[in-house]
Amino acid sequence: MQNSIEVTGKTEEEAIASALRQLNLQRDEVSIEIVERAKSGFLRIGASPAVVKVIYDVPDKPSNGNVQEKARDFLDGLLGRMGINADIGIKTRDDGAITIELSGAGMGAIIGRRGETLDAIQHLTNYAVNRGADERTHISIDAENYRSKREESLEHLAEKMAAKALKYRRSMALEPMNSYERHVIHTALQNYEGVTTCSTGVEPNRRVVISCEKVKTQD
Repeated sequence: MQNSIEVTGKTEEEAIASALRQLNLQRDEVSIEIVERAKSGFLRIGASPAVVKVIYDVPDKPSNGNVQEKARDFLDGLLGRMGINADIGIKTRDDGAITIELSGAGMGAIIGRRGETLDAIQHLTNYAVNRGADERTHISIDAENYRSKREESLEHLAEKMAAKALKYRRSMALEPMNSYERHVIHTALQNYEGVTTCSTGVEPNRRVVISCEKVKTQD
């Protein structure tokens, strides 16, 4: 795919040099058309700058199919080194993001403790696929529907601990969680009447604390 810019300068060479600096390209990487030649005029009356059109190639964006293929190749290699043979199902959502579902034997090793290994695999895949790309494609990876099950479990936990906070009128600190799991807790309780949530601590021991809302008193 080609694109172009028009640049002015006192001379044709000055305009060309300015365009090459803007594009960070060499002269042999572009095509140049002289739109208007510079006119000096008499005592600068009627003088006009040179205008050049510089045409350059723009790399085509990788198709979604290429992104899927790149993700599949990376996961095949990574899981192979882990000694795991998994079926890899890949879908593209309407927003362009990619979801990958892993299935087969050995999914426990892929998921890891509280999904930590699965999170690491997702992070590495996003890095490998998007490295050097002009436009980032978000890739989410799940195994045996772990994430949706974990999300449902966290929502139940959030409501249970919120009820305890209200019953005993004291703050309830949950176990340390990653940022995604903390987000699930905050979202689950954002409309839960009578409680507030906040995160406290530093990674990897950052956790959600559920507290009773302070009752506002009128003066």
